[in-house]
Order: sequence, then structure tokens, then C-alpha cells
Amino acid sequence: MPIQARLHRAHGALTTLSNGRHAWSADVDETLGSDDLAPDPHDLLDSALAACTSLTLELYIRRRKLAVTDLRVEISHTESKTEDGRVRYALQRNLHIEGDISADDRARLLEIANKCPIHRLLEGEISVATALAD
Repeated sequence: MPIQARLHRAHGALTTLSNGRHAWSADVDETLGSDDLAPDPHDLLDSALAACTSLTLELYIRRRKLAVTDLRVEISHTESKTEDGRVRYALQRNLHIEGDISADDRARLLEIANKCPIHRLLEGEISVATALAD
């Protein structure tokens, strides 16, 4: 099922999102006229990479039975304009891995992080087609 977004104008810009099985919310900052009741869309984009990385690494850790005791993924971003006026969105991902694992295992976990599906998607070419629905 596609992701659906429904704006709740009585609450500023609060938006409920759903994929038919789960629901979550998005909002904008108070400086933009909302109540800041949920993450903004940039946080949601960044969180998609954080979640995918964490889950991808967890599946690998389980399969290899690595002695990882804690895993945290932090994502931050910067935005800038290119010379031709386009927006450059740069993501920084930091992995915090605790446990009794070798340097080789740590290096392999870094490789695996770079293969998570959202990472691959974000590094690929993305196109967006928009249409008015009836």
C-alpha cells in the first residue's frame, strides 16, 4: 500500500502518515506556524537511513553471532546550494558499536552499513513524478 499523508490543519501543520499497517506523524517547527508535535520531514528522511542501517547491521550481527552488546546509529545532515542553485543534502552517519569483536569484524560492519537498502537508494538516482488525483 502506498504511504498516505493527511494534513490536520486545526493543529498547524501536523500530518498523519500511514502505510495501512502503521501510523506516524510529521510536523514543522513552531517558527513555521505549527505546534512542533512530531519530527519534521528531514528528520524522517534521516531516520529512514538510521533505521535501515541499524536493522541491516542487526541481521548481520545475528547471522554471524557477533558479540555486539550495543549498537547506535547517528545521522546528521547539512544542506547547501550548488552553483546551479540545486540543493545539496549531505548525510553523515556515525556508528557506535560496543562489544568484544575484532577490528576485522568492525570493518566488515562498516561495509555492511554501506550496503543497507536505504543507503543504496539515497546514493542512486531518484526521480519524483507528481500528478493531481481525482
